[in-house]
Amino acid sequence: MLKIAVNGAAGRMGQRLVALIAETGDLELAAALEFESHPMLGGDAGDVAGLGRLGILLTPKLATRPDVLIDFSSPASAVARARECATAGTALVVGTTGLSPEQFATLQQAASKVPCVVAPNMSVGINVLAKLVRQAAAALGPEFDVEVIEAHHRFKKDAPSGTAIQLAKAAADGLGRNYDQAAVHGRRGITGERSRQEIGMHAVRAGDIVGEHTILFGALGEHLELRHSAHSRDTFARGAIRAARFVAGKKPGLYTMDDVLGLK
Repeated sequence: MLKIAVNGAAGRMGQRLVALIAETGDLELAAALEFESHPMLGGDAGDVAGLGRLGILLTPKLATRPDVLIDFSSPASAVARARECATAGTALVVGTTGLSPEQFATLQQAASKVPCVVAPNMSVGINVLAKLVRQAAAALGPEFDVEVIEAHHRFKKDAPSGTAIQLAKAAADGLGRNYDQAAVHGRRGITGERSRQEIGMHAVRAGDIVGEHTILFGALGEHLELRHSAHSRDTFARGAIRAARFVAGKKPGLYTMDDVLGLK
């Protein structure tokens, strides 16, 4: 039985993780974590997730030593939990987005002590898509312009999404470009002719869209689109559980979903 802790357990993703772990025979929910001032602290994680009581209360501290902690919270919380896990010897799966370079460096430090999977998107389909985008960009070459369009729900705090950046970087890798230099975030006014090196980034926020990502390759006379749609948050939760099974018992190190899925 693999013992799993969920950080951000009262959030939208955390609730789905709690539910899926509870119904999966080889997994056990060992802890449900939230920040210290969260209004639901002390409540039963099962009640919060709409399942009925599970006997696991929402707490601010990791009082047990689970095999793996899955984190879908905030950048600051993810970093704090990473330090706890590095001390406790607990493996990590981090799907939290919006990490600063300094926060990511903290995860790298934790990965020197415990195995850690970090991915901006835990969807199996998205990570296969990233590989296809890299291959398509390399095959199509510089004659094709690259545009990335992503859409998410109105509550999402960061833009562009971590997944959009992941996909744009895959295209940049395939074309031998530097993402930070090539990315152009939206366009307005008299922008002039599109440069041949840029990668357009466009973010839509509306309603309850779970996640849609389109990579458009356009040349004179034709265009190609690669697209992924997430139908529910279970897509990401199931990918995170797959990552948890992978990382449990691994040597310390920083792993990606490419490692989990055998795409390298």
